Amino acid sequence: MIRTGIFGGSFNPIHNGHISLARQLREKAGLAEVWLMVSPQNPLKASTDLLDDALRLKMAQLAVAGEEGIVASDYEMHLPKPSYTWNTLQALKQDYPDREFVLMIGGDNWQLFDKWYRADDIRNEFQIIVYPRRGSEGGIDGLELIDISSTDIRQCIKDGKSIESLVPKAVADFITKHRLYV
Repeated sequence: MIRTGIFGGSFNPIHNGHISLARQLREKAGLAEVWLMVSPQNPLKASTDLLDDALRLKMAQLAVAGEEGIVASDYEMHLPKPSYTWNTLQALKQDYPDREFVLMIGGDNWQLFDKWYRADDIRNEFQIIVYPRRGSEGGIDGLELIDISSTDIRQCIKDGKSIESLVPKAVADFITKHRLYV
């Protein structure tokens, strides 16, 4: 079985913290790959700041180009809405029977995990790796967290500040070229 980490998020935009975390978790958890699962827009959470699915996916693809074992995935975008983690994991298991999927979530989400759809089933059927996030603990030690948030990046762009040190160069160039988040 190919151990594959599922790292879901809106990636709005993807940043160096996401990439660093994916690299470290891949190594520490012994994963063959980490799939960055770009989440579709949630119609119940209409946000003017959330870019179109295709733009967020493109930035994720640019960010991981050349990264060994890290893949930007649009898999969840093709599933029925709303997008529940349980349904995504079940569909992945069926479509990729040669893979063992491992759910990677932040400590902030772990604190709310009991409220997730079919949380007990997820816990019983899949390994879960909890990583620390700003203001919350994680279950995996020795991670070097880069404290960046996509919200902060969007604010920097609105304020006309450079984001060159916060996102991969290809992502910064894409954001500038397409005048995103201004």
